[in-house]
Amino acid sequence: MNENKTNINWYPGHMAKTKREISSIISNIDIVIEVIDSRIPFSSRIPDLKKITNNKTNIIVFNKYDLCDKNETNKWIIKYKNEGNIVVTTDSKNTNDYKKIISEVNNIMINVNNKRKSKGLLPKKAKCIVIGVPNAGKSTIINRLVGKSVLGVGNKPGVTKQLNTIRINEYMDLVDTPGILWPKFDNQTLALNLASMTAIKEEILSIETIAIHILKTLSKYYSDILEKNFGIKEYSDDNIEDCFDQISKFKNIPIRGEVDYERVSLLIVNSIKQEKIKGITFDRL
Repeated sequence: MNENKTNINWYPGHMAKTKREISSIISNIDIVIEVIDSRIPFSSRIPDLKKITNNKTNIIVFNKYDLCDKNETNKWIIKYKNEGNIVVTTDSKNTNDYKKIISEVNNIMINVNNKRKSKGLLPKKAKCIVIGVPNAGKSTIINRLVGKSVLGVGNKPGVTKQLNTIRINEYMDLVDTPGILWPKFDNQTLALNLASMTAIKEEILSIETIAIHILKTLSKYYSDILEKNFGIKEYSDDNIEDCFDQISKFKNIPIRGEVDYERVSLLIVNSIKQEKIKGITFDRL
C-alpha cells in the first residue's frame, strides 16, 4: 500500500501524432478552444499549448463547472482572464452552455472580419480547434455545438483517436483532437490529480495509489465530504489499514480475513468518475 513515487511516463503514439498534425494545420486555425476540467484547472491545462498552437487566440472552457468547488475554481478563472484569456464555464448537464462558446467565437470573428473588410477581403467563417487532456469533455461539448451526437463520448480517456473536422453552422467549423498529455510528469501531485479525474488510464497508476490521493486531498480540503461519503473524518498514511477498514464497514463491503483494498479503492475512484462527489477542486493557487 505504498504510493508510487517514481516519475510517470505515458505518451501513446496517437498523442505524439496529434501534436504533429496540429502543428501542420494550425496556420489555418483562427481560434483555439481549450477544454479543461474545472476540478483541476491547473493540472488539466497543457503546458506547451501556446507553442503547439503558435499563440492563436485562446478560449478556455472550464467544463464540468457544476462539479467543482466554485470558490476555488473562480480564483483560477480570474487568474486566466488576467493573463488575457477568454474564459467560458460549462456545466456537464446544462445543454445550453455551449451557446456561450458560439457567442465568444462570433465576437472574435467580428474583429477578424472587420480587418479583412478593411483590406478588401471577403468575410470568412471561423475555423476552431478543440484541444484538451483526455476526458475533459471535448466530445460532449462538440456534440452540443453540432446539436446531435456526431462523436463518441465515454467517461474514460482515449475515446477520440484522430483529428476530425465538423461543420457547426455556416459561420463556424471545428477540428476535434484526441486528448493530449505530455511525455513525463515530474510533478507527482499533478499526475495524481489527472488520474483522480480519469484523464490518465488506470493501468498507468495503481488503483490504490489513485484512491489514496483522493482520500488525502479530501482530508486536506474537504473533511466534511470525506466523512459524508466514506465515513472517516481524516486520512493519514500512518493509519491506511484503519481508514480502509472503516470505509469497508461504512460501505458494507464484506471483510473476509482482511480488507479488500482493490475493491475499496475502486469504490473511491468511481465515486469521482461517476460524479457522485461534487463541489471539489484539487488544484490550489
